[in-house]
Amino acid sequence: MNDFLYLVPIALALGLAGLGAFMWALRSGQYEDLDGAAERILFDDDRPLPERPDGPSRPSSVPPPT
Repeated sequence: MNDFLYLVPIALALGLAGLGAFMWALRSGQYEDLDGAAERILFDDDRPLPERPDGPSRPSSVPPPT
């Protein structure tokens, strides 16, 4: 029973640390371009990336929605 006095605060602290790390990642832009890295692997490094009509945010072989 005395173990819970140590384990509960440790679990809460680890949960808050994980939540803080997740919030930091959201604020620093880690999740803004989820498809970019997956699509960039398809392009050769020696060729320039194609320009998109809506801006050069990420390469895509799929046309933008109309």
